[in-house]
Formats: sequence, structure tokens, C-alpha cells
Amino acid sequence: MSTKSAEGVAGIDFDPGAPYRCSPQVSLRPEPFGALVYHFGTRKLSFLKTLPLVEVVKGLESHPDVHSAVEAAGVEEAQRPAYLKALAGLAASGTIEPR
Repeated sequence: MSTKSAEGVAGIDFDPGAPYRCSPQVSLRPEPFGALVYHFGTRKLSFLKTLPLVEVVKGLESHPDVHSAVEAAGVEEAQRPAYLKALAGLAASGTIEPR
């Protein structure tokens, strides 16, 4: 797997080879479709639209890098680029952050 940095939304660098975590300013509320995400700093409400994406975001803290969290959540190899793109967007919005 590549560990090269990816340019995220708004020019934020996202490196899936680095350790990340869910921001302490973020609350995840489980829902049947995934989760509601509320950022207390920006007051923005957003959605995680799949249960595996919720598992990846929750698991970031306990894995050495993003790739490991994605793999541990059972995301199929063919779907991983889409998940990395979604995670880059979450990094750009401040939902997840480097640790």
C-alpha cells in the first residue's frame, strides 16, 4: 500500500501512512446507516454513510496508521481508495486529525 501524502480538500495534506484520531471536538452518534458527526468547534453536522467507515474512524486511535485501521475494519481492497478519499475529506473538515 502506498504511504504517500494525498492532497485533501482545502489544501490539507492527508498521509494515510501516519497515525490519526477522531478529533476530541467531534461527537459521533451511531445510526443504522452509519453515524451523525457533530463538530463542536465549527458547529458543523455531517454524516458517515457506512458502518465500516464508522469503524475506521473509531479505530484510528488504536492503530499505527490509517491503512491499518482500514484493514482492521474489514474494508475490501477494491474499496480502500474510496475510503482513503473519504478520510482525506474528514481530515480536511477537522473530523479526524494527526496524532
